[in-house]
Amino acid sequence: MVFRNADLPALFHRADGLAIARQGEAVGSTRAQLVLLVVGAALAAVPWQVELGGGLQAFGVLPAVAYAGVLLLTFSTSRRKAKSQWQLNRSAADFIKSMCWRYAVHGAPFDAESPDADVLFTSRVEEQLEELRTVGWTLESPDDDLITPQMRVLRAKSFEVRKETYVRDRLIEQRNWYRRKQEVSLLATALWSSAFALLVLVALILGVLRAFSVTENTAVAGVLSATAASGVAWGEFRRHQPLISAHALVEEKLRALHIAMEGRLTEKQWSSVVYETERIVSPQYTEWLARHGS
Repeated sequence: MVFRNADLPALFHRADGLAIARQGEAVGSTRAQLVLLVVGAALAAVPWQVELGGGLQAFGVLPAVAYAGVLLLTFSTSRRKAKSQWQLNRSAADFIKSMCWRYAVHGAPFDAESPDADVLFTSRVEEQLEELRTVGWTLESPDDDLITPQMRVLRAKSFEVRKETYVRDRLIEQRNWYRRKQEVSLLATALWSSAFALLVLVALILGVLRAFSVTENTAVAGVLSATAASGVAWGEFRRHQPLISAHALVEEKLRALHIAMEGRLTEKQWSSVVYETERIVSPQYTEWLARHGS
């Protein structure tokens, strides 16, 4: 038995697709704003005089255009609410996915003893999605059933098949995902930290040279400071540093649960272990770890 994202309901795929699109929009807009700020500072620091005509200076107009682009991007992103829609759709998609897995493998509260698991599943999902709509989530539930045929097939399988499928297609996949994210964050943190240190060091050298009257040019130091500040802002936006420890802790907890699932776990214990696994892989839990761990 294999259970993949393709076996999840249409509402998951719509929310997931919107989350990816809005994430790309929010990240791209922030990156462009920071780049334009650095470009504007660099162009403003150019000492050359290039007249365009009518008294206009090229290296006066170009920085103004760059800064106007920053304002335009800020207004556009704020109006479209890209970041908030990214987070809302990601929360919705991850919640639907988690609930579908719980239902399909008899995770709490949809264990074998549940009197009407289908009704309970639908009502729980709709209740949570309605909460998201009150804070700005805009997707409506489609006419399609939230319970797909593949979910029903997996739910009808034996305990051993359900356990094997969950461990392979959910738990191990999540462990690998958190490990990859941790590696990406470590690499990004090392690169940005090195770049920041280099920029500040060069700015420090220029400041010392000016202090001893070796040079009077402060424009380069200003550009370096703007670049370093943009790098810090980008690092805060991507949050690589706090996510390193959060992802490591989640992966460690999943490793312990993996060991427990591979041991002598009874079907009676199974529903609570699945519930705990889904709690740990939720974005809210990672956010809590990242916030308190930093």
